Amino acid sequence: MSRLLEKPNIAMSIKSTGSQLSSSVSATAATTSSDLDDADGESTSRITPHSSTAPELTSPPASSATTRASSTPMRQKIDQVVISLVSGAAAGALAKTVIAPLDRTKINFQIRNDVPFSFRASMVYLQNTYTKEGVLALWRGNSATMARIIPYAAIQFTAHEQWRRILQVDKDGSNTKGRRFLAGSLAGITSQSLTYPLDLARARMAVTDRYTGYRTLRQVFVKIWVEEGPSTLFRGYWATVLGVIPYAGTSFFTYETLKREYQEMVGSNKPNTLVSLAFGAAAGAAGQTASYPLDIVRRRMQTMRVNTVQGDRYPTILETLGKIYREEGIKNGFYKGLSMNWIKGPIAVGISFSTYDMIKAWLIELSHMRENRHKD
Repeated sequence: MSRLLEKPNIAMSIKSTGSQLSSSVSATAATTSSDLDDADGESTSRITPHSSTAPELTSPPASSATTRASSTPMRQKIDQVVISLVSGAAAGALAKTVIAPLDRTKINFQIRNDVPFSFRASMVYLQNTYTKEGVLALWRGNSATMARIIPYAAIQFTAHEQWRRILQVDKDGSNTKGRRFLAGSLAGITSQSLTYPLDLARARMAVTDRYTGYRTLRQVFVKIWVEEGPSTLFRGYWATVLGVIPYAGTSFFTYETLKREYQEMVGSNKPNTLVSLAFGAAAGAAGQTASYPLDIVRRRMQTMRVNTVQGDRYPTILETLGKIYREEGIKNGFYKGLSMNWIKGPIAVGISFSTYDMIKAWLIELSHMRENRHKD
């Protein structure tokens, strides 16, 4: 019996021993786990300063997000410049192609002091050109015009946008008329300075025929370089710059001012095509009138060597002004052919400004559609 009574004690001893063992094992495991964790932590802390791999595994998402956030404004600025360049190039090309025959007629009367200008005389000139050389002769020199006007108009409209931003024109609803005029003038100077040799080449081709003059645009540059020297490519540059200040300044100022007045009256900052054409026509007429005398001077200087009818020389701006005043007077000299400019100028500037606004709005809409598609 005493032995049987002692067995439970054995069982209890075994149970207690087992529980002690299990608790000691748990404690040992916990201790081992914490030691391992500490060891891992120490090894990690030892590795981290010398390892560049661990931080790079977690940094790319934040880095790429930062890159996307910072690249978005830059991408928008690039898109704005590209849109202005494309819109300006298309607007200038269309406008100049439409009025090319009238432009050639005006230049031919501008450079001669022996033929008085009249509307009837200009029509006779167009008819004679068509009869002798064909209809395409009316667009002679238009290739040189396109080679010049595409970069010229693209640069001018883009430069105008940038100068408006730099000068803070009409920012926050303010009415900065002086800055509005200055932005247009600086845009004209910028574009004219970068494309002037092409303007001279276009004038040379316009006043000669294909048989006695220049056959191609390349031939114009080669003959001028060899026979007259490279400095001739910039003859009349300062007269052009002095003329483009009132012309571009007045044109952009008038157009932007009319759009501003229209917005205040109607409440819409996007006039329809006909209204834009009318505003552009008014801007063109004002700009042409303000700068026309200097336009006469630059044409005389540009075509001095090829205008062999009179054999006159126009070496400087002051001498050219004096010679025109003495021999032809103010009305028949400085404003010769102005009535033709009042026809072609408003047409050209109206088409140019309205086409620019229309194509720019269309390209901006396409750009927004593309961005929304990428977001989706």
